[in-house]
Amino acid sequence: MLTFAGEPAAVRAAALALFDVAVGAIDLRRHQGEHPRVGAVDVVPFVPLGDTTMAECVELAHWLGETVADRFGLPVYLYERASRPGAYRRLEEVRRGGLPALTSRMSDAGWRPDFGPSSPHPTAGVTVIGARPPLVAYNVELATDRLETARAIARAVRQSSGGLPAVKAIGIALADRGIVQVSMNLTDFRTTSITEAFDAVAAGAHARGVAVVGSELIGLAPAAALTPAIAAHVRLRDFDEQRMILERRLAAVKP
Repeated sequence: MLTFAGEPAAVRAAALALFDVAVGAIDLRRHQGEHPRVGAVDVVPFVPLGDTTMAECVELAHWLGETVADRFGLPVYLYERASRPGAYRRLEEVRRGGLPALTSRMSDAGWRPDFGPSSPHPTAGVTVIGARPPLVAYNVELATDRLETARAIARAVRQSSGGLPAVKAIGIALADRGIVQVSMNLTDFRTTSITEAFDAVAAGAHARGVAVVGSELIGLAPAAALTPAIAAHVRLRDFDEQRMILERRLAAVKP
């Protein structure tokens, strides 16, 4: 995952440069991985920071979607705040079943891409572009290789199954380490905090006789979401305020 921040014009140029490289370098026909995905550039969310508004992020998402569809022949779906009026989409809805399932849905009138052709790019698949508030991408690792255990805990903690509000969760196998993880997106950390998400997963693991190995942050977290005390409680791997806290990273690169 790549995270970059800047003024709208700079972010727009960086996002387009990302597509230039990824579409030429990644062939999904030879790609393997555990995390759900539908494209070489799977998802691009624009997130407002500072004085930037959500409306500006929506405008950036629409510009990028139209541009990469024209330049690369990529089908593009808009999601969350960038969705078309009356056609609100969530990322997990687009990804459901992976690229093969999405490909079969694309011929339906309700699943035509917002930009580009109605069939996937031969090597780069489909891309999903949107605008949303900040979220925390956070995983809890379990001391077992039983994928169904992680999936059962994910079902118990995610909002869509009646679990914690503002939590999305799936179970993923980490074959190279011989363990599994509960992979989560905390879409509103003030509603459900990192600590609450960790405690819920740990309780579900304990109930199934499984220990927690630790946890990891993917990308950055706002300072209000992650403190040294929280990092210690959730056994966060390699915690580093300067590297992991959004505000610290931004301050370090400001001219």
